[in-house]
Amino acid sequence: QVQLVESGGGLVQAGDSLRLSCAASGRTLSRYVMGWFRQAPGKEREFVAAISAGGTNTRYSDSVKGRFTISRDSAKNAVYLQMNSLKPEDTAVYYCAVDTDNRLTIATMSAPYKYWGQGTQVTVSS
Repeated sequence: QVQLVESGGGLVQAGDSLRLSCAASGRTLSRYVMGWFRQAPGKEREFVAAISAGGTNTRYSDSVKGRFTISRDSAKNAVYLQMNSLKPEDTAVYYCAVDTDNRLTIATMSAPYKYWGQGTQVTVSS
């Protein structure tokens, strides 16, 4: 069984930065694609970013490209999301997830990601 625990969320002002962390346990996740999704109130969960095994490939949604950076630390079995130039529309609960069926192919839909964390709230005030 895989457990994912997110941290690092909070309340910030527009233009500020936050770094989200996702710590994994129960299985070594360095061999799998890991991703971040978010869900704002009244909206569907959406893809934010993902990173392949070894960190060779990354993918971002258009709305965060150039502002967010995903990275991973295999030794710590963790994945991170550095969020810069935050906007009020980035306000959401952010979830970490892992796709244990893929090493390199990055999916932007939520279905392939089998394990999810409980989420961390990010609120950006204007």
